[in-house]
Amino acid sequence: MSNTAFTKNEIFGLVVRLTLVSAVTFFSIKWIMNQVDPTNKSKKKAKQTAKEQLKRLTSTGNAPLKIDKLNDYEMMIAAHLVHPQDITVTWESIAGLEDLIQELRETVILPIQKKELFAYSQLTSAPKGVLLHGPPGCGKTLIAKATAREAGTRFINLDLSILTDKWYGESQKLASAVFTLAVKLQPCIIFIDEIDSFLRARNSSDHEATAMMKAQFMSLWDGLITDSNCTVIIMGATNRPQDLDRAILRRMPATFHVPMPNLGQRREIIRLILENEPIAEDVNYDELATITNGFSGSDLRELCRNASVYRVRDYVRDHFEHAYPNTSQNESEEKFYDTLRPITMADLKYSYNKMRDSKVQCNTLSLQTRIDLD
Repeated sequence: MSNTAFTKNEIFGLVVRLTLVSAVTFFSIKWIMNQVDPTNKSKKKAKQTAKEQLKRLTSTGNAPLKIDKLNDYEMMIAAHLVHPQDITVTWESIAGLEDLIQELRETVILPIQKKELFAYSQLTSAPKGVLLHGPPGCGKTLIAKATAREAGTRFINLDLSILTDKWYGESQKLASAVFTLAVKLQPCIIFIDEIDSFLRARNSSDHEATAMMKAQFMSLWDGLITDSNCTVIIMGATNRPQDLDRAILRRMPATFHVPMPNLGQRREIIRLILENEPIAEDVNYDELATITNGFSGSDLRELCRNASVYRVRDYVRDHFEHAYPNTSQNESEEKFYDTLRPITMADLKYSYNKMRDSKVQCNTLSLQTRIDLD
């Protein structure tokens, strides 16, 4: 009997030792993997950023949010939260799109701000999906940010790269966290820039993990659509709406086209850009709007920026190197700023000519590339 008892003790001790060795080995490998993982530091930084943003939202939001109730995946998504007060873009920052802005106010913002007025009708509730499409540089991203600020909603500027992970199944958990976090934060807008790069038309060549993530994303999106009390809006922007999956287009019933600015819109955009800049009396907004046909809003801003730089360049060339040889850099920068001349029409035309020539060369190269491919 004693030999039998001793054998049992040996077996028990062996099992305990094996368990301890296995546990130590597991946690050692896990620690090594965390140290080797290049994204480990960024994940920790993201969680810290998320905690700070969530605390601000909890202190100023309509509904309290328990930060400790969020899982690690939701914290990763929360790092991309933007507080409405941190959004500097307003409707006044957008020129020439008054009709579109008014339609957004009536279709998207009003049902969020006056939810009680639309509680008894499913037809007048805020859409669960909004698509902004049009040529590049026409203000789609600005419109999305201004909408979130005007509505006073929480804003998730979703970076699609965060949804991809090297471990199998992690991408699906992150995609799920986007929606569970948005529901806890509602009213909330999830903004996906260049949405066609993520939710493009599915085909047989898609990777299995990517196909699964798309399917789960759309399935969770359907859950928002069927819940009339949920105030979560997914807003996407793209310049290639034809590449989007048809199932995605069905989930984004509110579609707004942001076109290239026309003559009157270009005049208003230039006026807004130069509103707080020193300009000469010879600046003619009508002439600038006429010659910049085919320019987007971002092109017009770049035109004005280059024109403003030219006056700095002229001053540096004529005065800066000789006027203050014994002054420090900060002192000279201050005097340099005070003596800048205003932006002239010649500056703006010179900037336009350079941009026009650059556009012509780019279009020529693009056309030649297409011909070579054909």
